[in-house]
Amino acid sequence: MKRIKIDRDKCIGCLTCTTACIISHGSADNRSRVVIDSYGKYAPIFCRHCEKPECVYTCMTGAMKKNQDTGIVEYDKDHCANCFMCIMACPYGVLKPDSVEHKVIMKCDMCQGTESGSPSCVKKCPMNAITLEEV
Repeated sequence: MKRIKIDRDKCIGCLTCTTACIISHGSADNRSRVVIDSYGKYAPIFCRHCEKPECVYTCMTGAMKKNQDTGIVEYDKDHCANCFMCIMACPYGVLKPDSVEHKVIMKCDMCQGTESGSPSCVKKCPMNAITLEEV
């Protein structure tokens, strides 16, 4: 399975990754995927697509699912009850409600279903700080 990794030493906080995500998904709500890390730098937060994802286990409607073929934790907003149990269960704190209506869970989907088909943040990072690696 592949995961997005970030080398914080290479990251300059330009937020090109965030812009690439917003363009890829056609929404300004993706801004909530950026935090200021413990070093005082801007840094994106990525879903780790856990092997045993707590968000999937706590989701009572099945809106969060682990795709066994791709290894990606997928989110179906049409099945979401907006209980936010997935947000509370995530040990990495990477799930967030959208910043507008607070009804959609914002999480990395590895750009599945988009034109690029692979993570835009990885492709667009000018410092090559973000990589897609096999784990």
